[in-house]
Amino acid sequence: MATVSIPVGQRLVLHNVDWKTYTRLLRALDERPSLRLTYDRGTLQIMTLTFGHESWGSILGLMVVVLTEELGLPIASGGSTTFRRKRRRRGLEPDECFWITHEAQVRGKLRIDLRTDPPPDLAIEVDVTASSLNRMGIYAALGVPEVWRFDGQSLSFHILNATGGYDVRPNSGLFPNVSSADLLRLLVLRGQVEQNALLRQFRVWVHQIHGLAGPTP
Repeated sequence: MATVSIPVGQRLVLHNVDWKTYTRLLRALDERPSLRLTYDRGTLQIMTLTFGHESWGSILGLMVVVLTEELGLPIASGGSTTFRRKRRRRGLEPDECFWITHEAQVRGKLRIDLRTDPPPDLAIEVDVTASSLNRMGIYAALGVPEVWRFDGQSLSFHILNATGGYDVRPNSGLFPNVSSADLLRLLVLRGQVEQNALLRQFRVWVHQIHGLAGPTP
C-alpha cells in the first residue's frame, strides 16, 4: 500500500478533496494519533505534531481539569476527538477538548454525533505549528462556545458570539475569574519547573483567586 511521509511539524495540503475521501482517510489514519486532519469545504490539511505542540496542549488540558476539580464542576474530556459536520463540510481534531456545562448530555457516551450531541464547551488550540486553514472558522461552524488559543508565546480566550464569530475576551466564559494574562504567567513556568510542581502552584493560585480554603504555597 502506498504511503505518504510528512516530516515532524510539517503539513500537507490537498485541494478538491470530497467529503467521502476525507472520511475514508479518517478511517485509514485512525491509528495514527500523531497526525491531525483538518477539512474545510474541499481543502484537506494533514499535519504531523511536534513534542512541543503536544506538551503545551497537555499542560493546558491539565489546568482545565484542576479548575473543574477545585471549583466542583463536572467535566468530560474528549481529547483530540474528530468532530465533523457533513452538512457544513468541515471537520477537525482539537488538541484537547472538554464538556463542562453540557457534561451530563455526553456522560457515558462512546461516540459523539454533532447532529444530536452538543459540541465540546471548550477546545484548546495550540498554534506552535501554523495551520494553512482557518481552524477558528471551523470551530465556529461546529458551534464550539470557547477556544483557548496558544501560540507558544501568547494565550487568548475566544468566545463564540451571537453572529457566529469569536470575540477575544480577557477572561474565560466558563471560568470568569480566570484571565488569559494570569494563566500565561503560570503557563510559562513550564520551562522552569517539572509538571507536577507547576500544577501544584496552579492549584494554589486557583484557591487564592476564588477565596477557597485548601493548599498553601
